Amino acid sequence: MSTTFWSHWIWPLATSIVGFVFMGLLMAQYLKRRRIHQLAWAIGFFLYAASALMEFYSEFTQNWDPTMYRFYYVMAAILVAFLGLGTIYLVSKNKIWGHAFFGYILVVLAAFLYFALTAALKDPAANLVPGITVGGQAMPGSVRIFSFFFTIPGTLALLGGSIYSIIIFYGKKEYAYRVWANVLIIIGTMVIAGAGSMARTGRSIGLYPAEMIGAAVLLWGFLTAGTLQKGAKARAVELAEMEPQDVKEDKVEIFDVDVL
Repeated sequence: MSTTFWSHWIWPLATSIVGFVFMGLLMAQYLKRRRIHQLAWAIGFFLYAASALMEFYSEFTQNWDPTMYRFYYVMAAILVAFLGLGTIYLVSKNKIWGHAFFGYILVVLAAFLYFALTAALKDPAANLVPGITVGGQAMPGSVRIFSFFFTIPGTLALLGGSIYSIIIFYGKKEYAYRVWANVLIIIGTMVIAGAGSMARTGRSIGLYPAEMIGAAVLLWGFLTAGTLQKGAKARAVELAEMEPQDVKEDKVEIFDVDVL
């Protein structure tokens, strides 16, 4: 298929819609339960949806504004760090690890923003052209290196949290839906991370569709996970039929862990 198909504005528009829906669901959960990991994820998906909206606007108007591009590049690079931050807050019993990673994000982000907003773009006339699926080509290497300080730890945290959740819930039939939910989250994360890695090497064809597919799979995983109440109600029935000592041990294993 032609480059025009892969870079069409419909892809980032769909990504933006999915991202804002996801953000809305996460914010609704946060306002109801006040869990900090939900707020971190909501921020991450706001960045995801907003950067996709910039892609849509630029492709639709056939104009990539250099200033918008600078902010777009930063937002697209740091979003996975906030998703990873939410996962760290979720799985860590001691919130100090989440606080430490949040501090790390802010410090590196300050430097990233400064260099992204002041660096000279590489041949904007050739690299900021709608229809070629803009990635990081217009940013100099001295700025692009910053993205790794967000994407690598963020992706590892997000994947690690999902794998941890699978281990926790594996073999418990009433929580089987959470195992599959985390499998979907892993797939969505790998799609987004893979497309982003290819774009950083200059192979940006397919970036927009991959962003949309990855976001849709992540949302699918989130909706599959639902809330803890579904599995907890089923487990409560089973616990009522267990011996007191078994109930105590099982509660330590299951209900002390609030995972996606």
